[in-house]
Formats: sequence, C-alpha cells, structure tokens
Amino acid sequence: MKRWSTVVWWVVGLGAVGALFFVALRPVPIDVDVAQVVRGPMSVTIDDEGETRIRRRFVVSSPVGGRLQRIDLEPGDSVTRGQTVVARVQAEAPPLLDARARAEAEAARASATSVLGRARADEQRATTLLELARRELAREQDLASGDLTTRQAIDVSESAVLAAEEVARAATFAVATAAAELQRAEARVAPNRVDAGDRILSVLAPIDGMVLRRLRESAAFVPAGEPLIEIGDPRDLEVVSDLLSTDAVQVRPGSTALLEQWGGDQTLTATVRRVEPSGFMKISALGVEEQRVNVLMDFDDRVTASTLLGDGYRAEVRIVIWEADDVVQVPTSALFRQGDAWAVYVVDGASARLTTLTIDHRNNQSAEILEGVSPGDEVVVHPPDTLVAGAQVSRREGADQMSPANATTSAPGP
Repeated sequence: MKRWSTVVWWVVGLGAVGALFFVALRPVPIDVDVAQVVRGPMSVTIDDEGETRIRRRFVVSSPVGGRLQRIDLEPGDSVTRGQTVVARVQAEAPPLLDARARAEAEAARASATSVLGRARADEQRATTLLELARRELAREQDLASGDLTTRQAIDVSESAVLAAEEVARAATFAVATAAAELQRAEARVAPNRVDAGDRILSVLAPIDGMVLRRLRESAAFVPAGEPLIEIGDPRDLEVVSDLLSTDAVQVRPGSTALLEQWGGDQTLTATVRRVEPSGFMKISALGVEEQRVNVLMDFDDRVTASTLLGDGYRAEVRIVIWEADDVVQVPTSALFRQGDAWAVYVVDGASARLTTLTIDHRNNQSAEILEGVSPGDEVVVHPPDTLVAGAQVSRREGADQMSPANATTSAPGP
C-alpha cells in the first residue's frame, strides 16, 4: 500500500513539472496594432509655408524736393485714382544769396546787359550793310538793262547781298542769345516773390485701392524721389511659397493648392500660376543653406480670399502633385524594408505573415499598393523588432484600428 502511494506522488510531481515546462516554453503572442488595407482616394502633396501678397503694388514718391506735410492717411484707408490726395509737398524755395554771391550775380547781370547791347549794335550794323548791298544790286540791275555794266558786276552784287543776309541772321541769333543770358542773370538776383502756398504740390493716388504702408508719416524735408506711401488693390491677392528646388521641379502651372491653418476653419483653394525660373539661397532656422524657388498661386475665389486675408498673411500651403480616386493603400507606418523591396506583416489568423509589396506613390500617411495585399487584409503598423514571420500576434486591446482611408492628402513622400 505504501509502495503504491509513493508511485502516485511521483506521477503527480512529474505531471506538475511537465505542465510548468509546457507553460514556460509555450510561445507568447505579441500585442500589435493593426490597420486594414483599403481602397479609396489618395493624393500626394508638396507641403510648405506660404504668404499672401498683393500682386501689383505702387510706391508713391515725392515728385520734388521740399517739405512734406503730415500724411493723415492710415493703412487700410481706401483711395480713389486721380482724386484722393495721398501727400502734399511744399517745393523747396530757391536758396538766399549771401553778399558775395549777390555781388557776383549783379556783376554777371551787368556783363550780360553789355553783351546784349553789343549784340544789338552788331545787328543794326548788319542790317544797314544788308540794305546797302540790296541798293547796290538794284543799281547794277538798272545798268544791265541798258547794257552799261557786265554780268560779272551783277554776280558780285548778288553775292554781296547773300553774304549780308547771313551776317544779319547771325546777328539776330546773337541778340536772342544775349537776351536769354541777361534773363538768367536777372533771375539769380531777382527776389523770390512766389507765395508759399503756390509751391505746394498735391500727390494723387495712382490707382483705386487701399493704403498698405505709410512709409513717411510726420512732416519733414524730403528729397525728390523719396518713397512716401504704398498702395495696392486688396482684391488682387495672390499666394507665394518658396519651395525647395527639389520640390519645385515637381510642381506644374495649373496644379491645385490648398491653404490651411491661416486662422479660419475652411480650406481655401488656389491654382498654381507660375514657378519662377530662378532660385535663390535661403538660410533655414537651423542655419542650413537651402536653394529655394518661388511658386505663385492665384485664389480660385478672390472675393472671398480678400475678405478673409490681407497682404502678408501666413498660411500652410499644400500643392497637389498627384491624385487618384480609387487606389489600394496601406499606412506608411506598416512598411519596412526587406532587402531591396518593401514589406509588411499581414495578420493571418493569429500569426504574422511576411509579405513583400510593389508600391508606387506614397505620402506621409499612406502608400499606393500595386501588388502584394488586397483590400480587407489587416497589416501590422509600427511592427516591433521582436516580430518575425510566423510569430503569434494578438490585437492590442483598447487600441484604435488604424486606416489610411481617413488621410487621403498628406505631406510628400520620396
């Protein structure tokens, strides 16, 4: 009896040890997040910051040098072409002459008076000689009618008249020149009799629009050509975004652009008008030199855009470079490299099956699948390093089942 009891205890002990070994060596399922392969719309975009600006802006400058009166217009005020006075400038008066400069000016006036008198005397003498030559020619012609003179004498008289006419004409021009010199000399010494109000020039608005910036506000002396105020039409609004040159080469005129995070809830649409042919160097916030290219876009609804945005407003711009309405796609977080190919882990029952894929377009959230999986398949997202082909998996409890169908538009992929 005692012998049988010992055997029973040994059998029970060995069974317990075997059960412990079975539990210890049994594979433990790995908790994973899964997403479903779906079919739906997808797009690839170039994402960057953009800035609104008025396309045609006018900087009004001072037409003359003088004293600028205070500009009362403020940014946002409306102006009418040819009617609204945007600035008033009092033209600078001629400088006063000191004693030495006045003495020189008076001497120059006296000299110009003398030159004019001599020119008039020369003109009178030339006129007298011309009359004498004409009378001499007339006498020679009378004698020629009676054959009392020669043809040579007549030719000499005619030449004398022509020469006298040229001398008289030159004397007339000399008188005009001397008179102008005298007038200029008198202007230097003449007192300034122009009233200050007559020297005020009103600068009118060149277009219908709005004041954007007031470059000068207080009264001050300004030179000719000094910028005073900037004007533009708020309805002529566009968007400019400086993209990396490697991204700009993928953008084409006519592409759709979406403006988000500009301060409102709605998404504004625009169309790419131009990709500028010349790039420029820009230093990023991290101090990296980047080659940038400006991309210009026009709002599809300019009226709405002009009421919501103004000049120099910031927005997030997403330019669509590819889109399709019906593609098979998986989350990019499920992809990983398997040699030279892309692969995912497909949840097959309770195990993970390694599957290689052929993908085409992709963005930050989803990738277009050409071969490898079908809609409805479940794939592991963010696969852990411990996961291998054939491993037992279990869906993590409480985790949202991810799907790329809710993210059809995203940042650009490679």
